[in-house]
Amino acid sequence: MFSLACRLTSFPRGRRLLGAGVGAAALLLVGCTGAVGDPLADDGVEPGGAAEAQVAERSMFPRLSHAQWENTVRDLLRLDDRPGLSASFTSDPLGGVFDNNEAALQVTPGLWGDYQRAAEELAAMVAADGGKLGRLLPADLPAEPEARAQAFIERLGERAFRRPLTAEERAAYLALFHRGAELFEGEDPFAAGVRAALEAFLQSPHFVYRVEVGAGPAKGGLIPLSGHEIATKLAYLLWNTMPSDELLAAAKAGELSSPEAVRAYAEGMLEDPRAREVVGAFHRQLYDYKMYRDLNKDPALFPEFVPEMGDDMQREAELFVEHVVFDEGGGLTDLLTSRTAFVNDHLAAVYGVEGNFSNEFTKVELKEAERSGLLTRLGFLAAKATARQPDTIHRGVFVNLRILCASLPAPPDNATALPPGELATNRERVTAHTGKGTCGASCHGTLINPAGFAFERYDAIGKYRTTDNGAEVNSADVYKLGGQPRSYADAIEFSQLLAESREAHACYAKRWIAFAEGRDVRAQDLAFISELTEASRGGASTKELILRIVSSASFLARVPAEAQ
Repeated sequence: MFSLACRLTSFPRGRRLLGAGVGAAALLLVGCTGAVGDPLADDGVEPGGAAEAQVAERSMFPRLSHAQWENTVRDLLRLDDRPGLSASFTSDPLGGVFDNNEAALQVTPGLWGDYQRAAEELAAMVAADGGKLGRLLPADLPAEPEARAQAFIERLGERAFRRPLTAEERAAYLALFHRGAELFEGEDPFAAGVRAALEAFLQSPHFVYRVEVGAGPAKGGLIPLSGHEIATKLAYLLWNTMPSDELLAAAKAGELSSPEAVRAYAEGMLEDPRAREVVGAFHRQLYDYKMYRDLNKDPALFPEFVPEMGDDMQREAELFVEHVVFDEGGGLTDLLTSRTAFVNDHLAAVYGVEGNFSNEFTKVELKEAERSGLLTRLGFLAAKATARQPDTIHRGVFVNLRILCASLPAPPDNATALPPGELATNRERVTAHTGKGTCGASCHGTLINPAGFAFERYDAIGKYRTTDNGAEVNSADVYKLGGQPRSYADAIEFSQLLAESREAHACYAKRWIAFAEGRDVRAQDLAFISELTEASRGGASTKELILRIVSSASFLARVPAEAQ
């Protein structure tokens, strides 16, 4: 084992070829204590503004998530698809709502072994396949062997580390390249050199981690990130992969040297299809689409429900978010109030939409009196339900936690599931049950139940209803928003109140900061959350919130290590 002064998680000593003449620590960690900054001698971005004192500390070495590793390997090696090797990696614990939280992304001994095996497999695959090797090599490599090897190391190293190599790194990797023929006897010498170097690049902390040491001394109490570090941070936020060749070139040319320049470049990146995937992933994790699958419903009560409808519900949610954010340029208000939906034959039947439908998804407008935004869509409603009844409590919990970021007390140890009971309606059963032996008025009476009761007009598969067990449905209640009790008759009115509330927009802003920074939100973020909240509440789109985040001091600079 060796320990890193720059606070990377300790890595075990590299595989056999790294120990054969080139020490793993020397090869992989060159520049970790400061030399990394030498080739990044751009001026970085001047943070400026009153927000400089409001930058929260974060890791200088966030690890790639498994999804990011897959995408990065695909793009680094110019493969057609993700290699899929991370499916056998040691799994990451979920650090909160999102899968990119730096606190959860540690390199355990098991994962380090996974990285080693993957590096060996990928390097061998590329070196043995003339087509793959040809795609990896730049077209303008020199013909002279030494110059060719050196140019290859420089080009691949810049893409693998997302920055130019230092002179010491170039020399170390070039030496390893030359040992390739010895390490892999019988192979073409150049291909063997590629294999040796590639295997080492893929095991380096500078590949596995996104290193953010900054560009020079602190300015105004903050260390600005270098152009390459900003390019990397932009790429992993907006595309979930390494920077493109064009983005690396922009960093090298100093085209990311101001917040305005970063914002302008990010605007173009948001037009890339990969941005749709990332924005979709944010909402998929925030709104917990995975719960839509493997739903079990009573066939006697819901004969129209078939198992594949769970996948249909997830796809509908994905298409809805993509339409609101990218096609309509909308934001949270639209997500909570739009009646546009995408349905196939299965979903149309439950929504009660007339027309001829197939297994293809068709854009429709849902009934104004029955639907309003994502909280009245089948996925959320069916996932928060039992096989026979709506799950009022979990619908209310979801709204409080995922839409409003409200704090809920933990349920008591003796909390039990809702019993069938003899009361006529679901609401009556919930009211009777939560008034006894649960957390009572402190959570159910004022937070969970009022939010959940708004959706009583939707049954266990999300179908609209007006009666429950022969009694008229009562979906009216009161919830405190903006410090004042706000009354509503149903989910339509409740969704509108949420869309107007400061709490919902603050929660959405908070979630975006956590996702963009890959960490938990901290006290230093509150002023920026407030700024984004007011913008969102005033009609700013989701894309506008993203652009404000990537051009902010908290995204473009870091707190000095001694201040953390």
